[in-house]
Amino acid sequence: MLAIKRVGLLVSERGYATASTFRAADTIVKKTERGNPKPDPNKLVFGATYSDHMLTIKHTNKAGWGKPVIEPLTDLKIHPGAKVLHYATELFEGMKAYRGDDGKIRLFRPDLNMKRMLSTAERSVLPTFDGNELLECIKKLVQVDAEWVPRSKSSTLYIRPTLIGTEPTLGVAAPSESLLFVVTGPVGPYFPTGFKPVSLLADTFHCRAFPGGMGAFKAGSNYGPTIYVNKLAQEQGCQQVLWLYGEKRYITEVGTMNVFMCIKNKKGGVELVTPPLNGLILPGVTRQSIIDLGRTWKDITVSERDITIDELLEAQQDNRLLEMFGAGTAAIVCPVERIVYEGKSYDLATMDKGAPITSRFHDEIVDIQFGRKPSKWTVDVA
Repeated sequence: MLAIKRVGLLVSERGYATASTFRAADTIVKKTERGNPKPDPNKLVFGATYSDHMLTIKHTNKAGWGKPVIEPLTDLKIHPGAKVLHYATELFEGMKAYRGDDGKIRLFRPDLNMKRMLSTAERSVLPTFDGNELLECIKKLVQVDAEWVPRSKSSTLYIRPTLIGTEPTLGVAAPSESLLFVVTGPVGPYFPTGFKPVSLLADTFHCRAFPGGMGAFKAGSNYGPTIYVNKLAQEQGCQQVLWLYGEKRYITEVGTMNVFMCIKNKKGGVELVTPPLNGLILPGVTRQSIIDLGRTWKDITVSERDITIDELLEAQQDNRLLEMFGAGTAAIVCPVERIVYEGKSYDLATMDKGAPITSRFHDEIVDIQFGRKPSKWTVDVA
């Protein structure tokens, strides 16, 4: 059993309330005089196009939060000594706005993004705020740039809230000045190939997260160090990394996604397994949605439990590993067809029958996101 002790509760786990916050009602809107042309929604590259406007909110320890400002997208001006540039005092979120078949624009479970953002802010010693107020500011920003939300069944508006420390002093300490900003942009599928399976390198040396570290928080410092390891995976013909932890080589995540495995147990039932939120795992919005959906299905059992690479490969060798997939906001779900581990390649059965469980999760989530299936998980924007 991978046991990790946690001490205390973060602000975000106690609620949204904080001593200091900005108010969405105070938002100042400065619209651009001339907007940029909208791209073809069928030719979008993920993360390469930005909408006309951005949201900025400044904070200082002395004055607290300033008023939210929606203004034309522009470069940030920060001092070269800003703490974010030297000590990675930064965090971000990843959300999407979806234009439904009925023309309405919706967000998907944004309360979970706000909870996670507050949790990461406190762990990073960056200023906290009322998550509901930021959500209302984001809705205002999306409304201003509503024409940037693609009219497409495969494209969406990506939303990137970010909080950085901007104080220009080189001491290793919490910043006394910070900037919260949100940029948006239309995106197509995260993987250009669409719903296609990937191969994973099960890495036995590098570590994505460790007990007491930042693995459970969405900070940029978690992602930069993984790029090198992903390059090693590509050199071995794999698209992503299967992150393992400890001497027993517990499975934690896949690439930048949470991971799920559909295993037929020895009694013939189907178990959907994902690692528990033990401090090493990012509490993904899509992860939680898959767990919540799966627990409404009568044909599978959902388990949040530890699982090692040895248990996974034993199930694969016994023909009990039915499917394996990654899950995240950008890709929704991504099937896995092969694992390279200690120099040996293992072919998985994920696509043998068309990945029916993976596809079912994908389709149900997408139907909710685009308003085809009514759900309390969506929030109307416009």
